[in-house]
Amino acid sequence: MRRGRAVAAATAVLAVVAGSLALTRLGSGEETGGAKNTGLPPATAPVERGDLRDSARADGTLGYDKQRKVNAGAAGTITWAPRTGSTVERNERLYEVDGRPVRLMYGAGPMYRTLKPGDKGRDVEQLERNLAELGYTGFTPDEEYTELTAAAVKRWQKSHDAKRTGKVGPQDITFAPGKVRIKSVGAGVGEQAQPGAPVLETTGSERIVTFQLDVAESRLAKAGTKVTVDLPDGTTASGKVSSVGRTAKPGDDPQDDSPTVTLTVSFDEPDEVDGFDQSPVTVNLAGETRRDVLTVPVNALLALPGGGFGLQVVRGGTTREVKVELGMFAEGRVEVSGGGLREGAKVGVPKI
Repeated sequence: MRRGRAVAAATAVLAVVAGSLALTRLGSGEETGGAKNTGLPPATAPVERGDLRDSARADGTLGYDKQRKVNAGAAGTITWAPRTGSTVERNERLYEVDGRPVRLMYGAGPMYRTLKPGDKGRDVEQLERNLAELGYTGFTPDEEYTELTAAAVKRWQKSHDAKRTGKVGPQDITFAPGKVRIKSVGAGVGEQAQPGAPVLETTGSERIVTFQLDVAESRLAKAGTKVTVDLPDGTTASGKVSSVGRTAKPGDDPQDDSPTVTLTVSFDEPDEVDGFDQSPVTVNLAGETRRDVLTVPVNALLALPGGGFGLQVVRGGTTREVKVELGMFAEGRVEVSGGGLREGAKVGVPKI
């Protein structure tokens, strides 16, 4: 369940104000701003001056970035599979089919064909850059697979006691943007692999948090917004909103179907973040700050018959109603201006 400030909640409060605190006294024909002796309110609260911070708290889930599936590149029997939770880096084996390792290389594009001399394309350049990073050089990394590339591939194959063909296909390597963490194994040792069928589910190695935020709070749903995250071990980590979903959908709470968007948080120091995958966390978002403004409790607002909102100012045993302009809602208070208000003035509120 999401917790904290919500514009929708403020709107609901105003609706209650309009329904239950509409000034019947004003409806008697007396003018707004005139002094009246029609009785004092049940309680009062002071007008305060200070900073008002727009913030929110939301339930989130600790996880990992860049979730993806790894599909088998060839048919056969799985003869080795990695351990769930382990990390695989460049040139390390992801899994084996019929005793033949399939190794990880870094790249954004997929490994979809067998590369050989004469081939051209971005996948060729991805392979060549990986070979160069591993020390198998002698060519210029570009989009053309030459005999020099094949010679480097043969040296790479020899280092792994593989057949020196000078060709590389999906049965040999798979591409991922970077090192991966094994989230789950779809085909275990002894099971059959089929080309195009998932054998592993992986994620990136960096910790992230995902959470949902009401569309009504979209002012806080901006990439770059600073956050703190309360972690399962009781510590707090700082970060920022790294991405915001583009599609609104009903929230997970069956009692609250307000539309929400999904946000992702990246940590300032991800290597320092600990906790089990899918652990619940709390995200604290800091939004806009209005400095040195006058504020009153939200429930001090009164709906005026002619429209807008006002306050019941109490002074010297008398009351008067003044019309005010509303600003930010936050922390159970609302920014107000106009009506000759000053810090320390008393305004009527419902008795708690």
